[in-house]
Amino acid sequence: MDFALPQELAALEARTVAFVQDEILPFEADPRRTAHGPTEDLRRELVEKARAAGLLSPHVTREWGGLGLSHLGKAVVFEAAGYSMLGPVALNIAAPDEGNMHLLAGVASPAQNARFLAPMAAGETRSCFLMTEPHPGAGADPSLMKTTAVKEGDHFIVNGVKWLITGAEGAAFAIVMARTFVDGRDVGATMFLTDLPAEGFRITRALDTLDSSFTGGHAEVALENLRIPATDVLGAVGEGFRYAQARLVPARLTHCMRWLGAARRAHDIATDYASRREAFGGTLLSHEGVGFMLADNEIDLHTTRLAIRHAAWLLDQGQKANVESSMVKVFASEAIFRVVDRSLQVLGGLGMTRDTEVERIFRDVRGFRIYDGPSEVHRWNIARRLARTATAAAVPAGRAA
Repeated sequence: MDFALPQELAALEARTVAFVQDEILPFEADPRRTAHGPTEDLRRELVEKARAAGLLSPHVTREWGGLGLSHLGKAVVFEAAGYSMLGPVALNIAAPDEGNMHLLAGVASPAQNARFLAPMAAGETRSCFLMTEPHPGAGADPSLMKTTAVKEGDHFIVNGVKWLITGAEGAAFAIVMARTFVDGRDVGATMFLTDLPAEGFRITRALDTLDSSFTGGHAEVALENLRIPATDVLGAVGEGFRYAQARLVPARLTHCMRWLGAARRAHDIATDYASRREAFGGTLLSHEGVGFMLADNEIDLHTTRLAIRHAAWLLDQGQKANVESSMVKVFASEAIFRVVDRSLQVLGGLGMTRDTEVERIFRDVRGFRIYDGPSEVHRWNIARRLARTATAAAVPAGRAA
Protein backbone atom coordinates (compact mmCIF):
# COMPACT_ATOMS: atom_id res chain seq x y z
CA MET A 1 0.00 0.00 0.00
CA ASP A 2 1.41 3.38 -1.03
CA PHE A 3 0.83 6.14 1.54
CA ALA A 4 2.52 8.85 -0.53
CA LEU A 5 0.22 11.59 -1.81
CA PRO A 6 0.22 12.31 -5.54
CA GLN A 7 2.32 15.38 -6.27
CA GLU A 8 -0.63 17.48 -7.40
CA LEU A 9 -2.62 16.62 -4.27
CA ALA A 10 0.30 17.46 -2.01
CA ALA A 11 0.58 20.82 -3.78
CA LEU A 12 -3.16 21.43 -3.33
CA GLU A 13 -2.84 20.62 0.36
CA ALA A 14 -0.04 23.16 0.71
CA ARG A 15 -2.12 25.80 -1.07
CA THR A 16 -5.06 25.15 1.21
CA VAL A 17 -2.91 25.30 4.34
CA ALA A 18 -1.44 28.64 3.24
CA PHE A 19 -4.87 30.01 2.29
CA VAL A 20 -6.41 29.17 5.65
CA GLN A 21 -3.41 30.53 7.53
CA ASP A 22 -3.11 33.80 5.59
CA GLU A 23 -6.68 34.58 4.54
CA ILE A 24 -9.07 32.88 6.97
CA LEU A 25 -7.56 32.90 10.45
CA PRO A 26 -7.77 36.73 10.64
CA PHE A 27 -11.58 36.46 10.37
CA GLU A 28 -11.90 34.34 13.51
CA ALA A 29 -12.24 37.49 15.62
CA ASP A 30 -14.87 38.94 13.28
CA PRO A 31 -18.06 39.98 15.14
CA ARG A 32 -20.08 38.41 12.32
CA ARG A 33 -19.35 35.03 13.90
CA THR A 34 -22.54 34.80 15.94
CA ALA A 35 -24.06 32.29 18.34
CA HIS A 36 -26.03 30.97 15.37
CA GLY A 37 -23.09 30.72 13.02
CA PRO A 38 -21.37 33.06 10.55
CA THR A 39 -23.69 35.64 9.02
CA GLU A 40 -24.52 35.43 5.34
CA ASP A 41 -22.47 38.56 4.76
CA LEU A 42 -19.40 36.93 6.32
CA ARG A 43 -19.99 33.70 4.41
CA ARG A 44 -20.09 35.52 1.09
CA GLU A 45 -16.90 37.43 1.86
CA LEU A 46 -15.08 34.22 2.72
CA VAL A 47 -16.43 32.46 -0.38
CA GLU A 48 -15.09 35.23 -2.58
CA LYS A 49 -11.63 34.78 -1.08
CA ALA A 50 -11.73 31.04 -1.83
CA ARG A 51 -12.95 31.75 -5.35
CA ALA A 52 -10.05 34.13 -5.94
CA ALA A 53 -7.64 31.49 -4.65
CA GLY A 54 -9.07 28.81 -6.96
CA LEU A 55 -10.19 26.69 -4.00
CA LEU A 56 -13.98 27.08 -4.11
CA SER A 57 -16.08 23.88 -4.04
CA PRO A 58 -13.13 21.54 -4.69
CA HIS A 59 -15.34 18.48 -4.08
CA VAL A 60 -17.69 18.98 -7.03
CA THR A 61 -16.83 18.03 -10.59
CA ARG A 62 -15.24 20.47 -13.00
CA GLU A 63 -18.56 20.54 -14.84
CA TRP A 64 -19.95 22.47 -11.86
CA GLY A 65 -16.85 24.59 -11.31
CA GLY A 66 -15.01 22.42 -8.79
CA LEU A 67 -11.79 20.41 -8.79
CA GLY A 68 -13.40 16.96 -8.91
CA LEU A 69 -11.52 15.67 -5.88
CA SER A 70 -11.49 11.95 -5.12
CA HIS A 71 -12.49 10.86 -1.63
CA LEU A 72 -8.81 10.72 -0.70
CA GLY A 73 -8.40 14.21 -2.12
CA LYS A 74 -11.26 15.38 0.06
CA ALA A 75 -9.62 13.80 3.11
CA VAL A 76 -6.48 15.84 2.52
CA VAL A 77 -8.05 19.17 1.55
CA PHE A 78 -10.95 19.06 4.02
CA GLU A 79 -8.58 18.45 6.92
CA ALA A 80 -6.46 21.40 5.82
CA ALA A 81 -9.57 23.59 5.52
CA GLY A 82 -10.88 22.46 8.91
CA TYR A 83 -7.86 23.95 10.67
CA SER A 84 -10.13 26.97 11.03
CA MET A 85 -13.83 26.37 11.51
CA LEU A 86 -14.33 29.15 8.98
CA GLY A 87 -12.25 27.23 6.43
CA PRO A 88 -15.03 24.87 5.30
CA VAL A 89 -17.39 27.85 5.08
CA ALA A 90 -14.95 29.63 2.77
CA LEU A 91 -14.29 26.61 0.54
CA ASN A 92 -18.05 25.87 0.39
CA ILE A 93 -17.51 22.39 1.84
CA ALA A 94 -19.40 22.83 5.11
CA ALA A 95 -22.40 20.75 6.14
CA PRO A 96 -25.14 20.43 5.06
CA ASP A 97 -24.31 21.91 1.65
CA GLU A 98 -21.37 19.60 0.94
CA GLY A 99 -23.49 16.49 1.50
CA ASN A 100 -26.41 17.97 -0.43
CA MET A 101 -24.17 18.73 -3.41
CA HIS A 102 -22.98 15.13 -3.40
CA LEU A 103 -26.59 13.92 -3.25
CA LEU A 104 -27.81 16.18 -6.05
CA ALA A 105 -24.91 15.25 -8.32
CA GLY A 106 -25.78 11.57 -7.93
CA VAL A 107 -29.58 11.64 -7.95
CA ALA A 108 -31.03 14.87 -9.38
CA SER A 109 -32.14 15.33 -12.97
CA PRO A 110 -30.15 17.64 -15.28
CA ALA A 111 -32.84 20.29 -14.96
CA GLN A 112 -32.81 20.04 -11.16
CA ASN A 113 -29.04 20.30 -11.06
CA ALA A 114 -29.07 23.39 -13.25
CA ARG A 115 -31.64 24.94 -10.92
CA PHE A 116 -30.31 23.86 -7.51
CA LEU A 117 -26.76 22.49 -7.74
CA ALA A 118 -25.19 25.03 -10.09
CA PRO A 119 -25.77 28.14 -7.92
CA MET A 120 -24.88 26.25 -4.74
CA ALA A 121 -21.62 24.92 -6.20
CA ALA A 122 -20.82 28.50 -7.21
CA GLY A 123 -21.21 29.59 -3.60
CA GLU A 124 -24.19 31.79 -4.42
CA THR A 125 -26.78 29.88 -2.37
CA ARG A 126 -27.15 27.60 0.63
CA SER A 127 -29.43 24.65 1.33
CA CYS A 128 -30.86 22.62 4.19
CA PHE A 129 -31.80 18.96 4.65
CA LEU A 130 -35.00 18.11 6.51
CA MET A 131 -35.04 14.62 7.95
CA THR A 132 -34.76 14.76 11.75
CA GLU A 133 -37.97 15.21 13.76
CA PRO A 134 -38.73 15.86 17.44
CA HIS A 135 -40.20 13.08 19.58
CA PRO A 136 -42.05 10.90 18.68
CA GLY A 137 -40.75 11.32 15.14
CA ALA A 138 -37.62 10.19 13.35
CA GLY A 139 -34.26 10.77 15.00
CA ALA A 140 -31.56 8.13 14.93
CA ASP A 141 -34.33 5.72 13.87
CA PRO A 142 -35.60 7.03 10.50
CA SER A 143 -38.37 4.43 10.39
CA LEU A 144 -40.28 6.56 12.93
CA MET A 145 -40.76 9.38 10.42
CA LYS A 146 -44.07 11.18 10.97
CA THR A 147 -43.90 13.81 8.22
CA THR A 148 -46.19 12.84 5.34
CA ALA A 149 -46.44 13.67 1.67
CA VAL A 150 -49.81 12.87 0.07
CA LYS A 151 -50.11 12.91 -3.71
CA GLU A 152 -52.89 15.11 -5.02
CA GLY A 153 -52.96 15.35 -8.80
CA ASP A 154 -49.58 16.59 -9.99
CA HIS A 155 -48.49 17.82 -6.53
CA PHE A 156 -47.55 16.36 -3.16
CA ILE A 157 -48.94 17.96 0.01
CA VAL A 158 -46.40 17.78 2.84
CA ASN A 159 -47.19 18.11 6.54
CA GLY A 160 -45.02 17.58 9.59
CA VAL A 161 -42.46 19.06 11.96
CA LYS A 162 -38.70 18.90 11.50
CA TRP A 163 -36.05 20.09 13.89
CA LEU A 164 -32.29 20.50 14.28
CA ILE A 165 -32.37 21.64 10.66
CA THR A 166 -28.95 23.10 9.98
CA GLY A 167 -28.83 26.21 7.82
CA ALA A 168 -32.60 26.59 7.43
CA GLU A 169 -32.48 30.32 8.10
CA GLY A 170 -31.49 31.94 4.80
CA ALA A 171 -31.40 28.73 2.74
CA ALA A 172 -32.39 29.06 -0.91
CA PHE A 173 -33.91 25.59 -1.04
CA ALA A 174 -34.58 22.52 1.06
CA ILE A 175 -34.45 18.79 0.56
CA VAL A 176 -37.40 17.35 2.49
CA MET A 177 -37.80 13.72 3.57
CA ALA A 178 -41.39 12.53 4.05
CA ARG A 179 -43.31 9.28 4.24
CA THR A 180 -45.25 9.21 0.99
CA PHE A 181 -48.79 8.16 0.20
CA VAL A 182 -50.01 7.58 -3.35
CA ASP A 183 -53.69 6.63 -3.83
CA GLY A 184 -53.88 5.98 -0.10
CA ARG A 185 -50.95 3.55 -0.13
CA ASP A 186 -47.76 4.09 1.86
CA VAL A 187 -44.99 3.77 -0.73
CA GLY A 188 -42.10 4.64 1.62
CA ALA A 189 -40.02 7.76 2.16
CA THR A 190 -39.36 10.20 -0.65
CA MET A 191 -37.04 13.17 -1.02
CA PHE A 192 -38.50 16.43 -2.32
CA LEU A 193 -36.91 19.67 -3.47
CA THR A 194 -38.55 22.98 -2.62
CA ASP A 195 -37.48 26.56 -3.25
CA LEU A 196 -37.37 28.83 -0.21
CA PRO A 197 -39.07 30.83 1.06
CA ALA A 198 -42.26 28.90 0.35
CA GLU A 199 -45.84 29.04 1.56
CA GLY A 200 -46.27 26.17 4.00
CA PHE A 201 -42.60 26.22 5.11
CA ARG A 202 -42.31 28.06 8.43
CA ILE A 203 -39.35 28.36 10.78
CA THR A 204 -40.99 28.23 14.20
CA ARG A 205 -37.86 28.91 16.21
CA ALA A 206 -34.10 29.15 16.06
CA LEU A 207 -32.55 26.62 18.43
CA ASP A 208 -29.91 27.74 20.89
CA THR A 209 -27.30 25.00 20.64
CA LEU A 210 -23.87 24.24 22.04
CA ASP A 211 -22.22 24.68 18.64
CA SER A 212 -22.00 27.93 16.70
CA SER A 213 -20.18 27.37 13.42
CA PHE A 214 -22.90 26.50 10.90
CA THR A 215 -24.20 29.34 8.76
CA GLY A 216 -27.92 29.73 9.42
CA GLY A 217 -27.71 27.91 12.75
CA HIS A 218 -30.23 25.18 13.59
CA ALA A 219 -34.00 25.54 13.46
CA GLU A 220 -37.33 23.88 14.05
CA VAL A 221 -39.52 23.94 10.95
CA ALA A 222 -43.27 23.43 10.54
CA LEU A 223 -44.44 22.04 7.20
CA GLU A 224 -48.09 23.02 6.80
CA ASN A 225 -49.72 21.90 3.56
CA LEU A 226 -46.50 22.59 1.68
CA ARG A 227 -47.29 22.00 -2.01
CA ILE A 228 -44.46 20.48 -4.03
CA PRO A 229 -44.85 19.71 -7.75
CA ALA A 230 -44.27 16.08 -8.71
CA THR A 231 -41.48 17.35 -10.97
CA ASP A 232 -39.57 18.35 -7.84
CA VAL A 233 -39.30 14.82 -6.47
CA LEU A 234 -35.59 14.11 -6.01
CA GLY A 235 -34.92 10.80 -7.71
CA ALA A 236 -37.73 8.27 -7.50
CA VAL A 237 -40.78 8.17 -5.25
CA GLY A 238 -40.30 5.80 -2.30
CA GLU A 239 -36.50 5.69 -2.59
CA GLY A 240 -35.73 8.32 0.03
CA PHE A 241 -34.14 6.04 2.61
CA ARG A 242 -31.83 4.54 0.01
CA TYR A 243 -30.73 7.98 -1.13
CA ALA A 244 -30.27 9.06 2.47
CA GLN A 245 -27.85 6.21 3.04
CA ALA A 246 -25.96 7.13 -0.14
CA ARG A 247 -25.70 10.69 1.18
CA LEU A 248 -24.79 9.83 4.76
CA VAL A 249 -21.94 7.37 4.15
CA PRO A 250 -19.58 9.89 2.50
CA ALA A 251 -21.03 12.79 4.53
CA ARG A 252 -20.17 11.20 7.86
CA LEU A 253 -16.65 10.68 6.55
CA THR A 254 -16.27 14.31 5.43
CA HIS A 255 -17.38 15.38 8.92
CA CYS A 256 -14.42 13.36 10.24
CA MET A 257 -12.08 15.09 7.81
CA ARG A 258 -13.11 18.62 8.76
CA TRP A 259 -13.13 17.98 12.49
CA LEU A 260 -9.71 16.36 12.30
CA GLY A 261 -8.39 19.70 11.09
CA ALA A 262 -10.08 21.49 14.00
CA ALA A 263 -8.64 19.00 16.49
CA ARG A 264 -5.18 19.50 15.06
CA ARG A 265 -5.62 23.26 15.52
CA ALA A 266 -6.57 22.80 19.18
CA HIS A 267 -3.58 20.52 19.67
CA ASP A 268 -1.20 23.00 18.04
CA ILE A 269 -2.47 25.82 20.26
CA ALA A 270 -2.05 23.69 23.38
CA THR A 271 1.41 22.45 22.36
CA ASP A 272 2.63 25.96 21.64
CA TYR A 273 1.34 27.16 25.01
CA ALA A 274 2.81 24.21 26.89
CA SER A 275 6.21 24.80 25.31
CA ARG A 276 6.28 28.40 26.61
CA ARG A 277 4.34 28.38 29.87
CA GLU A 278 6.58 27.75 32.88
CA ALA A 279 5.52 26.18 36.17
CA PHE A 280 7.21 24.07 38.87
CA GLY A 281 10.71 24.57 37.54
CA GLY A 282 10.17 24.02 33.84
CA THR A 283 7.81 24.37 30.90
CA LEU A 284 4.49 22.56 31.07
CA LEU A 285 5.60 20.36 28.20
CA SER A 286 8.57 19.13 30.23
CA HIS A 287 6.24 17.68 32.88
CA GLU A 288 5.01 14.19 32.09
CA GLY A 289 1.43 14.94 33.14
CA VAL A 290 1.14 17.46 30.31
CA GLY A 291 3.61 15.89 27.91
CA PHE A 292 1.80 12.55 27.98
CA MET A 293 -1.54 14.23 27.24
CA LEU A 294 -0.06 15.87 24.17
CA ALA A 295 1.62 12.59 23.18
CA ASP A 296 -1.79 10.90 23.38
CA ASN A 297 -3.13 13.67 21.16
CA GLU A 298 -0.49 12.85 18.56
CA ILE A 299 -1.50 9.19 18.68
CA ASP A 300 -5.21 9.96 18.30
CA LEU A 301 -4.62 12.42 15.45
CA HIS A 302 -2.39 9.98 13.58
CA THR A 303 -4.66 6.96 13.89
CA THR A 304 -7.74 9.01 13.02
CA ARG A 305 -6.08 10.29 9.86
CA LEU A 306 -5.12 6.75 8.82
CA ALA A 307 -8.66 5.46 9.43
CA ILE A 308 -10.22 8.30 7.43
CA ARG A 309 -7.90 7.87 4.50
CA HIS A 310 -8.43 4.12 4.42
CA ALA A 311 -12.22 4.54 4.27
CA ALA A 312 -11.77 7.21 1.60
CA TRP A 313 -9.60 4.80 -0.38
CA LEU A 314 -12.32 2.14 -0.17
CA LEU A 315 -14.89 4.59 -1.55
CA ASP A 316 -12.49 5.51 -4.35
CA GLN A 317 -12.27 1.79 -5.23
CA GLY A 318 -16.04 1.76 -5.73
CA GLN A 319 -16.84 -0.01 -2.47
CA LYS A 320 -19.81 1.06 -0.34
CA ALA A 321 -17.72 1.14 2.87
CA ASN A 322 -20.87 1.34 5.01
CA VAL A 323 -19.37 -0.55 7.93
CA GLU A 324 -15.97 1.10 7.62
CA SER A 325 -17.47 4.58 7.57
CA SER A 326 -19.50 3.75 10.68
CA MET A 327 -16.39 2.52 12.47
CA VAL A 328 -14.41 5.58 11.44
CA LYS A 329 -17.22 7.93 12.48
CA VAL A 330 -17.36 6.43 15.97
CA PHE A 331 -13.60 6.32 16.42
CA ALA A 332 -12.94 9.75 14.91
CA SER A 333 -15.70 11.55 16.81
CA GLU A 334 -14.48 10.15 20.13
CA ALA A 335 -10.75 10.49 19.42
CA ILE A 336 -11.16 14.06 18.17
CA PHE A 337 -13.13 14.98 21.28
CA ARG A 338 -10.37 13.50 23.43
CA VAL A 339 -7.80 15.61 21.60
CA VAL A 340 -9.75 18.83 22.05
CA ASP A 341 -10.60 18.01 25.67
CA ARG A 342 -6.94 17.36 26.52
CA SER A 343 -5.94 20.54 24.70
CA LEU A 344 -8.34 22.58 26.79
CA GLN A 345 -7.01 20.92 29.95
CA VAL A 346 -3.43 21.75 29.02
CA LEU A 347 -4.40 25.39 28.57
CA GLY A 348 -5.92 25.45 32.04
CA GLY A 349 -7.84 28.62 32.81
CA LEU A 350 -6.87 30.08 29.43
CA GLY A 351 -8.72 27.22 27.76
CA MET A 352 -11.96 28.31 29.41
CA THR A 353 -11.76 31.74 27.83
CA ARG A 354 -12.29 32.90 24.28
CA ASP A 355 -8.73 34.17 24.06
CA THR A 356 -8.00 31.06 21.97
CA GLU A 357 -10.10 29.07 19.49
CA VAL A 358 -9.98 25.97 21.68
CA GLU A 359 -13.04 26.93 23.74
CA ARG A 360 -15.16 27.31 20.59
CA ILE A 361 -13.77 24.12 19.05
CA PHE A 362 -14.57 22.25 22.28
CA ARG A 363 -18.21 23.39 22.19
CA ASP A 364 -18.62 22.67 18.50
CA VAL A 365 -16.95 19.28 18.38
CA ARG A 366 -19.10 17.79 21.15
CA GLY A 367 -22.05 17.45 18.79
CA PHE A 368 -20.02 15.33 16.40
CA ARG A 369 -20.66 12.28 18.58
CA ILE A 370 -24.41 12.78 18.01
CA TYR A 371 -25.12 13.97 14.50
CA ASP A 372 -24.91 11.67 11.48
CA GLY A 373 -25.75 8.87 13.90
CA PRO A 374 -24.82 8.70 17.59
CA SER A 375 -21.89 6.48 18.48
CA GLU A 376 -24.28 4.07 20.22
CA VAL A 377 -26.35 3.52 17.06
CA HIS A 378 -23.27 2.87 14.95
CA ARG A 379 -21.94 0.41 17.54
CA TRP A 380 -25.34 -1.31 17.60
CA ASN A 381 -25.31 -1.69 13.81
CA ILE A 382 -21.76 -3.04 13.86
CA ALA A 383 -22.73 -5.52 16.58
CA ARG A 384 -25.79 -6.66 14.60
CA ARG A 385 -23.54 -7.32 11.63
CA LEU A 386 -21.24 -9.35 13.87
CA ALA A 387 -24.24 -11.38 15.07
CA ARG A 388 -25.29 -12.12 11.49
CA THR A 389 -21.74 -13.11 10.56
CA ALA A 390 -21.39 -15.32 13.62
CA THR A 391 -24.71 -17.03 12.90
CA ALA A 392 -23.75 -17.71 9.30
CA ALA A 393 -20.37 -19.12 10.34
CA ALA A 394 -21.70 -21.17 13.25
CA VAL A 395 -20.41 -24.75 13.45
CA PRO A 396 -23.21 -27.37 13.76
CA ALA A 397 -23.50 -28.97 17.18
CA GLY A 398 -21.29 -32.04 17.60
CA ARG A 399 -18.83 -31.01 14.89
CA ALA A 400 -15.32 -29.91 15.82
CA ALA A 401 -14.39 -26.34 15.01
